[in-house]
Amino acid sequence: MTEERKETPLASEEARAEKPSEEASPAEVELETKLAEAEKRAKENWEKFLRTAAELDNLRKRMARELELAQKAALERFVREILTVADSLELGLQAAAETDNLEKVKEGIELTLKQLLTVFHKFEIQQIDPLGEKFNPDLHEAMAMEEVEGVESGTVVRVFQKGYRLGDRLVRPALVVVARPPEQASGSPE
Repeated sequence: MTEERKETPLASEEARAEKPSEEASPAEVELETKLAEAEKRAKENWEKFLRTAAELDNLRKRMARELELAQKAALERFVREILTVADSLELGLQAAAETDNLEKVKEGIELTLKQLLTVFHKFEIQQIDPLGEKFNPDLHEAMAMEEVEGVESGTVVRVFQKGYRLGDRLVRPALVVVARPPEQASGSPE
């Protein structure tokens, strides 16, 4: 009889474990089905997310490599062009050492400068030479102010160093002297 009693509790536990699934209401079955479907969709979406993240990372790396190659190619093109100017300067120095004719040396320097400005033009480097223009703090840096009669206040009267822009971006501002009104004119009403 002891054997029967041991089997009975085990049998009743198995019956209880099977009962909920057999006796599950239609709503519970529907919820379990929806939960399984939602878990499946969540797993699929997670896998899509991981694939997309990997693709995005690969794209970012490829774009960085392509950008680096494009920058190197542009820089290489610029260097090739500027080397011709360096060659001209070296030839000018050799010619200056072999001659006493300053006019020819000056002519060589002018041609080399023209060659350099041509390279600047090819690469959209614009020179800022604001002599006689109104002072523009976005493009010019005032080194001093000077009283100049006959010149409107705020006008650039001298350029210490020309400025340069690369496309629309300022690379170096022009260093200038700006006109201010003479002391006697500043006290009188106009």
